Amino acid sequence: MNVIELLADLQAQHDETAARAGELRDQTEHVTAAPAETEARLADLATTRKVITELAPASGQPAPPETNTAYQAIVNTFNQHPHQEFRARELHELLGMPTDEASVNITRSRLG
Repeated sequence: MNVIELLADLQAQHDETAARAGELRDQTEHVTAAPAETEARLADLATTRKVITELAPASGQPAPPETNTAYQAIVNTFNQHPHQEFRARELHELLGMPTDEASVNITRSRLG
């Protein structure tokens, strides 16, 4: 083996070792970052669990659905009188809802 071949062989080994060192650095960075990412995920899950626990009914039973919202009352009125046209103010009077202009305008815009 001459000097040129020896230098080429040393360069090849150097390149392989440098590539392996780079791979190991990348793996080390990944392994070092993983615990912090996992801790952050655990904190997110704990927060989510806390929020859900606070929102869930205490008895463990699902909350009863709202039975008579204003919207549902209006829809029921339309269903009961399918051929009758209603003005927003008439609906409010019929359903005992507030008849002030702002409330009627809200209903009017939602029914739009």
